[in-house]
Amino acid sequence: MKLNSYQKTAITTVIATLFLILVGGLVRSTGAGMGCPDWPKCFGQWIPPISESELPEDYQSIFVEQRIEKNEKIAGYLNSLGFNELADTILNDSSVRNPEEFNAIKTWIEYLNRLVGAVIGILVFATFITSLKYWKTKNSIPVVSAAAVLLTGFQGWLGSIVVSTNLLPGTITIHMIFALVIVNVLLYGAFKSTSEFVVIDLNKSLRKKLYWATIALLVFTMGQLVLGTQVREAIDAVKMVSERSSWIEKAGDIFLIHRSFSWVIMISGWYLFNLIRKNGVRGVIYKLGLLNILLIVGQIMAGVILEYFNMPPAFQVIHLVGIALMACAQFLLVLILRLRTE
Repeated sequence: MKLNSYQKTAITTVIATLFLILVGGLVRSTGAGMGCPDWPKCFGQWIPPISESELPEDYQSIFVEQRIEKNEKIAGYLNSLGFNELADTILNDSSVRNPEEFNAIKTWIEYLNRLVGAVIGILVFATFITSLKYWKTKNSIPVVSAAAVLLTGFQGWLGSIVVSTNLLPGTITIHMIFALVIVNVLLYGAFKSTSEFVVIDLNKSLRKKLYWATIALLVFTMGQLVLGTQVREAIDAVKMVSERSSWIEKAGDIFLIHRSFSWVIMISGWYLFNLIRKNGVRGVIYKLGLLNILLIVGQIMAGVILEYFNMPPAFQVIHLVGIALMACAQFLLVLILRLRTE
C-alpha cells in the first residue's frame, strides 16, 4: 500500500511519541527528573552546562527561588478555580525548597527528554497541517489532529509544573496518562486514514464479543497503569531514606494491589486471545491478540524481576514502555472491531 503525506507523518509521530515514553522512562528510572531545575531552559540555558564550574556560585538558591515564585502563581490560579487544597499542598511542599545539585549525567538525560519532546511537538503540528486535506472527506481526522496539538501543548505546560513542584506526587501520574492519551489520539487519526486497507470478515455476534472483551481489557490496563504510577510515587517517597532492597516492601499496600491486579489483566487477555483462537480468527485481529498476550506475559516477568532484583533501572523502562504498547495494541483492536460494527 502507498501512504500519503498525512499517513506517513501520523504513523511516524505515533512511533516517535512511543519513543518519548521510553525516554521518559529512562528519566524516571535514573532519577533525572530534576536534572534541569527550571523549564523550558535547563539551568537557565538553552544548551545545558557540562560542569558545575559553568554555573554561578549561588545557582542552587537562584533556581529554588524561581520554583517558589512559579508555584505561588500556580497556587493563585488553583485558588481562583476552587482547588484550594491542591494549592495549599503546592505552597507547603517543603521539598520544593530543596536545592538541586548539578549532575551532568542526569542533566543531559533530562535535556534529551526535552529535545525529543520538542521534536514530537513539531511532528504533531505537521500531522495537523497534513491532515487538513481530509477536511471535506473525513473531517474527524483534522479534528483529532487539532486535539493532539492542544493536548501536546498542555502536556508541555504540565511538564513545567512537574519540574516547578519538584515531582509533586500525582503530577507524574497525570503526565503519564496524558502521554498515552496523546499517542492514542494520534493512533486514532492514523487508523481512520488507513482503515480502507483493513479487511476482516467476522459475524456480528463474534465481533460484539471480541469488541467488549477488548474494551474491558483496555479499561483494566489503564487501571493497572494508574496503580503502577502510584507504586512508583510511593517508592520515590521512600528511596531517599531506605536501602534499595527495601523499596518494594516500604511502598505499602498499593504494590500488593498492583501485583494482584496483574492476574485480572492476564485472565482478561487470555480470555480475549482464546476467543480469537477458538473461533479461527486470523489476520490482523489474531496478530494483535497474540501480541497482547505476549506483552502481558512480558510485563509480568518484568514485574517479577523488578520485585526480586531490587528494581533494576533497565526493567523499569521496559515495564513502562510495555504497558504503553499494550494500551496501544488494545486500542487499535477496539478501533478495528468498532469500525466494522458501525
